Amino acid sequence: MTDEDPKVVEPPPKEPPPKVVEPSQVVEPVETTVPLLARWLRPRRVAAFVVAAMLLYYLANLAAVYRAGRADEAAPVDAIVVLGAAQYDGRPSPQLAARLDHVVTLWHQGLAEHVVVTGGKQPGDRFTEATASRNYLVERGVPEAAVLAEDVSHNTYDSLAAVAVLLREAGLTRVLLVTDPFHTARAELIAAEVGLDARSSPTPTSVVGGWESFRLELKEAAGVSLGRIVGFRRLTDLTG
Repeated sequence: MTDEDPKVVEPPPKEPPPKVVEPSQVVEPVETTVPLLARWLRPRRVAAFVVAAMLLYYLANLAAVYRAGRADEAAPVDAIVVLGAAQYDGRPSPQLAARLDHVVTLWHQGLAEHVVVTGGKQPGDRFTEATASRNYLVERGVPEAAVLAEDVSHNTYDSLAAVAVLLREAGLTRVLLVTDPFHTARAELIAAEVGLDARSSPTPTSVVGGWESFRLELKEAAGVSLGRIVGFRRLTDLTG
């Protein structure tokens, strides 16, 4: 048996001491200008897009109001419906008279067998708008038996909703709406909402013109824009 040389165990290598970083040598991460700018612009970009979309939507409806007021769709129908306006102790106001004069013209063209007059009365009035309208038409040759009346409403929606019920009971749905040009688009949309098959023939002799007509078209465009979204029944309830 031979003696073996004893194994020499080498100590493990020493790890270098940890490097101490002085506070002055610490580099904080710096955000670049581009991400900061992007975050700042993002909500503003969205807001700008929303505003632009709303403006385009409003302008599209303003164009629809303008076109409807200048398009005459007169054709044979079941009934001519004239929307009410102010009356003075049984005498139609100039605005209402212009609508009724156009109804007389359409009636003598033989476009319908019935005319529907609309509109209630204000507190203290002796006559309703519908009564004043009926008397005016009869005096100008429209047979009294041909004139139907809706005489309780105070706004366009309620007038057309009542007309729809009145005509539906007689099996009639196709109507020709007569009103002022600025009012035509909204009247058509409401008529469709209450179930009428409506076209329109705005009066060509409206007393509302110039700046006042443009102002009312702007207002009607706002109503049409909102009514298309929430419905015209709800819009009427909200605005009174």
